[in-house]
Amino acid sequence: QLAQKYDPQKEVELRTWIESVTGQQIGPDFQKGLKDGVILCELMNKLQPNSVRKINRSAQNWHQLENLSNFIKAMASYGMNPVDLFEANDLFESGNLTQVQVSLLALAGMAKTKGLQSGVDIGVKYSEKQQRNFDEAKMKAGQCVIGLQMGTNKCASQSGMTAYGTRRHLYDPKNQILPPMDHSTISLQMGTNKCASQVSACATSERTE
Repeated sequence: QLAQKYDPQKEVELRTWIESVTGQQIGPDFQKGLKDGVILCELMNKLQPNSVRKINRSAQNWHQLENLSNFIKAMASYGMNPVDLFEANDLFESGNLTQVQVSLLALAGMAKTKGLQSGVDIGVKYSEKQQRNFDEAKMKAGQCVIGLQMGTNKCASQSGMTAYGTRRHLYDPKNQILPPMDHSTISLQMGTNKCASQVSACATSERTE
């Protein structure tokens, strides 16, 4: 299924873009030409100078995997979204070439956003400002939801908490039991009985009888 999602046309575009930026030829096999990580590291150093300080030109597997790992780290430092990154074995062992393609297309889009002029129209440029503002607003809203679920009132207004507490106070008109102090009410709502008084305990006993 992953192979079915791989786009041969996008591979042609990526090949043209990478070769244009690096000035190096990938060769007839796209995966084999990139699996040692050398050209990809050269690509990152063109996009962001010195982002990969050491490039291993050895035929040993662990050196090639180290190149790929350094390339992936450099992509993250370049501003890539973590979900767009691939893992070294996705390329080295052809484990998920579709994800590799997605990552490289996203990298091309990021380069275009940062103003790279390569002569090859590839990747989708996006607005960093709009994306950042949306993410911040979404994050704040998410923090409020999570906070309220966890029992904090940092995101609630004072009036909201008062109304909430009023509906759940422990005053029992039938037994003429006085309501506890505010902090006791809040503590009981939060699930603790540290502030529960003997009066409350008596009330429970009377209801049981």
